[in-house]
Amino acid sequence: MSGGERDVRDEISFRALRGFHAIVATGSVTEAARRMGLTQPAVSRMLAQLEQQIGFDLFYRDHGKLVPTQDGLLLYEEVDLSLGSVERVYSLVRDIADYRVGQLRVVAPPSFSEGVLPDIVAAFMQRFPRVRMSIDSRSIETAKAMIATRAADCGFIKLPLDRPDLRHEKVVTSATCCVLAADHPLAAHPVLTPRLLRGQPLILLGLGRLSRVQIEAAFAAEGVHPDVRLETHTVGSACALAERGLGISLVNDMLARFYLRPGAIVRPFEPRLEHEYAFVTSALSTPSRLAGEFLAQTRFYFDKAY
Repeated sequence: MSGGERDVRDEISFRALRGFHAIVATGSVTEAARRMGLTQPAVSRMLAQLEQQIGFDLFYRDHGKLVPTQDGLLLYEEVDLSLGSVERVYSLVRDIADYRVGQLRVVAPPSFSEGVLPDIVAAFMQRFPRVRMSIDSRSIETAKAMIATRAADCGFIKLPLDRPDLRHEKVVTSATCCVLAADHPLAAHPVLTPRLLRGQPLILLGLGRLSRVQIEAAFAAEGVHPDVRLETHTVGSACALAERGLGISLVNDMLARFYLRPGAIVRPFEPRLEHEYAFVTSALSTPSRLAGEFLAQTRFYFDKAY
């Protein structure tokens, strides 16, 4: 730009362009003023100032009526497109602010995502029906990695959690229970202990899990060796096997309730062995507003259910 040229971008206001657009669209300064919530003199001054700033006439008068000039019509076409784009931006801003658009990616272990999670998701989507969600069922280690790298926005992971790249908030605590066939002789007992389970075929989740270590330690403390006949990797399959009379499963009480079949019952296990779950997000970024709302929904659900 040469030294003598003016940069009209520094002079033209968005409001003036809206006023110009309203005059052309309505064919009247009076109607344009009404649409914008201004007085007629204010819109007339705005138009005069705009014409002075750009250096050419936008209208001429024909029998007292404002008629766009050819230059004015050229400008109107571009302003019309630009204002339409701005209105779409405003609309998107309102939709985002009101949670009418957006996506939330959640990851959780299979037993959690197939058990308790659908109830939370259903309540959340009733509040935010336009939000898109994806639910991923993965192992705990994979879930941790997905959240840390932000391949998932949030998730549910069993504590303890010792990774500095993850942020967590405990949301629920449940206990280990026994699931057994309704006609099992031990069904008459209100509570089951390692001593009562001595010699009974047991169904446990796979080796390496914290819950498995806790169960074996509880049996060892009572001087009982657990008779593990079946190992599985999901609470659902452990409950199904117990219902068929193949053994007594020791699983998470909160999750077992979702997989319990008519032919099976639940009994508390003592000593109490706890399962703590946390809502987890990446510590490397601020959680999204949707993730914050999902955490609030999760807390509301568990406050009512437990």
